[in-house]
Amino acid sequence: MEEKEIGRFKKTESTSVVVRINEFQGEKGVDIREFVETNKYTGLTKKGTRIPASKWKDFKALIDKVEL
Repeated sequence: MEEKEIGRFKKTESTSVVVRINEFQGEKGVDIREFVETNKYTGLTKKGTRIPASKWKDFKALIDKVEL
């Protein structure tokens, strides 16, 4: 499976949050990760989480309950 970026938004001046669909260890899922652009490093960081496709409906149901 080819990795597909769904979208991103600016969190701070140098950090964005990136949402991607990819495959890890043979299982498709949604990856939500920070992307930084600094003098030292530009790219995805370890900060974030991965939701396997098998758990996506549970995760989405929780997100749908969030009211700010």
